[in-house]
Amino acid sequence: MLVRQDNEVQYQFLKIPTLEQTQQIISLYREQGWWQAYDEGQEQLLPRLISGSHCFVIATSGTTVLGIGRAISDGVSDAYIQDVTVRKEYRNRGVGGGILRTLLNRLHDDGIPWIGLIAEPGSSNLYLRAGFHEMPGSIPMLMIREL
Repeated sequence: MLVRQDNEVQYQFLKIPTLEQTQQIISLYREQGWWQAYDEGQEQLLPRLISGSHCFVIATSGTTVLGIGRAISDGVSDAYIQDVTVRKEYRNRGVGGGILRTLLNRLHDDGIPWIGLIAEPGSSNLYLRAGFHEMPGSIPMLMIREL
């Protein structure tokens, strides 16, 4: 379902990816270092990741997936922005901002008041411009269990 279009870039929510979209999205995850060695050969993980998200956005130009982003949420009070990334050759062209605006509009339309995220190094300006602020005294934490 097409949500919005900026120039040549279309932003749409994705529920069930095509095989071509799956391959391109996994490529984006690999490019960011988010697709781990234990994920290799498990392409069925991506449709589960998409369907388990509150919403999943792709930015496309023609059939090329330029970027992605998703939100996870309880659907009532809290949401977290996850996995916002854009292909390196399309960065600094407004694509990441378009993905973020599409996610935020959906979360606001769904009545979710609290939206958090952990910004990757070098990406905080994107989120600050969108109205996010740093959370003093908070410490991001992570646990990764090797499978």
